[in-house]
Amino acid sequence: MEENWIEKFNGLSRLPADIRAALEAGSEIVSVPAGTQIFAPGQTADNLWLLLDGTVKVQQRSDTGREVFLYRVHAGESCVLTTACMLAFEDYSAEGAAETYVKAVAIPRATFDDLVGKSPVFREFVFTAYSRRITDLFTLIDDIVFQRMDVRLASRLLELADAGDVVHATHAALGTELGTAREVISRTLSEFQRRGWVEQSRGEVKLLEREGLEHLVKTSGAHR
Repeated sequence: MEENWIEKFNGLSRLPADIRAALEAGSEIVSVPAGTQIFAPGQTADNLWLLLDGTVKVQQRSDTGREVFLYRVHAGESCVLTTACMLAFEDYSAEGAAETYVKAVAIPRATFDDLVGKSPVFREFVFTAYSRRITDLFTLIDDIVFQRMDVRLASRLLELADAGDVVHATHAALGTELGTAREVISRTLSEFQRRGWVEQSRGEVKLLEREGLEHLVKTSGAHR
């Protein structure tokens, strides 16, 4: 076990010594390479993963094959869909995949059920994380229904850009992120490029003027 992994998760550091020991003994550290499918529709939720490193992307596929991005799980977080499936004994309805190399703590169902039942601190940790992510999902729904696509794309580009202000994604991948068609992304990026905010190349978008994108997002929020 990686030493002191419990300290990386807000709320777990308050666990009593006996519960902490039970959590450590009943869990294991797992690692998977980028691209690994972690769960898929129809599978049972057997472990709650708490991410130590990397990101997991969760998305849903419609009957027509269209993919819709739901959320990402980052280091220090757990997956709300996994939590819901474990609490309700339901199968997964979406898929999750490692976007990067991922290291996580896997908490088996037996340990999860035991600690949720007998530890108020562990139970608070689980439901606080669950509540926070549900709020994020309602924000996503609100954005899809009410927010302009140019604003949503600007916001997502700012979120996905690396330290060099480059987003490594195709137009199709960005369309999946935002639940829209590739053609819509292409038109919007062309407008951003015309304004001098971005520069496009194959599989990449470089942010040239973050201030323009940030101003678009900020002013839109002020008028919602």
